[in-house]
Amino acid sequence: MDRDETFMAHALKLAQQGGRAVAPNPMVGAVVVHNGSVIGQGFHQRYGGPHAEVHALESVDDRSLLSSSTLYVTLEPCSHFGKTAPCADLVISSGIRRVVVGCRDPFPAVAGRGIAKLTSAGVSVTENILRDQCTFANRRFITAHQEGRPYIILKWAQTSDGFMAPEERSRLSISCQESHRLVHEWRAQEMGILIGRSTAEIDNPQLTVRLAAGENPTRIVIDPQLSLDPSLNVFDPQAPTIVVNTVREGFQGSVHRLRIEPASWSCQEICSALARQGLTSVLVEGGARTLAAFIESGMWDEARIFTAPTQLARGVAAPHLAGIPEHESAVGIDTLRFLYNPDLPSRLGLSDYSLLKTTAAVHHAVEA
Repeated sequence: MDRDETFMAHALKLAQQGGRAVAPNPMVGAVVVHNGSVIGQGFHQRYGGPHAEVHALESVDDRSLLSSSTLYVTLEPCSHFGKTAPCADLVISSGIRRVVVGCRDPFPAVAGRGIAKLTSAGVSVTENILRDQCTFANRRFITAHQEGRPYIILKWAQTSDGFMAPEERSRLSISCQESHRLVHEWRAQEMGILIGRSTAEIDNPQLTVRLAAGENPTRIVIDPQLSLDPSLNVFDPQAPTIVVNTVREGFQGSVHRLRIEPASWSCQEICSALARQGLTSVLVEGGARTLAAFIESGMWDEARIFTAPTQLARGVAAPHLAGIPEHESAVGIDTLRFLYNPDLPSRLGLSDYSLLKTTAAVHHAVEA
């Protein structure tokens, strides 16, 4: 790993500290380096707050060093006025003469304009340092802007003989307590969590973060005919709830009934509608039919599958899913497997599949 890659890797670690708090914005880290030493650093800490470049530049004690320093930033500096002023302008005014960028920003208001602004001001820009790693870290943000839908993560638990539930579809907890805690950590990392009508009726889940620290995601229930009992847990005020349906549109307290035209009803249209609500990531915890619908439509990016040592002999079969890369780890007595949609590398523009596999393993070790 050369010097630029070393400092970009440091910026990437900083970026990941932003997590869910910055959504729907991207996670970004920045490092200021002078003569091989870090003299400033920062990351985007919360949505609407100062960007990584602001924190990094403000942390430099001796600003006279900036004109002979290099700024490393995981994502192209913004060039437009949004919640904050353009970071490209700040970098130019700081006196920084060299900027190293991990990957370009797909947001249409930026999309190369930040780099163009820097170079036109005489700033030397080096691009695509650890590009795949920086891209993968912001796969939610990039998917939302390039495909107009949230990044979709499928999650389910199955027995060692491949079943999700008993034949009578009664509620059964398959995975261990350690797996339950990890799922609650995942919930805190995503903007939305989705189930179907049957899961809401049978399991009556709360879909909140109770076993881990973090903010509750927006609950999403697929209920085409609005037939669910309003006394179910998903309608309580602990978190906002979106009910995707074909009947009516409207708000009632913390519940938003989001209508989709019956003729347009599909997983793709559901995902597009959720993106229009500002959701950049959704964890799908639905039952077999809901999971199958997303899989058959191709509307998934990542799958996280718990396999418990218990057996049912018969029941509701778990989905069969092929994907890349396969990364397995032990969680309590369960085995956790990660899969990615085979199309994901090309959709994100990743150049090296083997690097994605390595990045995924490291990333999930951090998440878990």
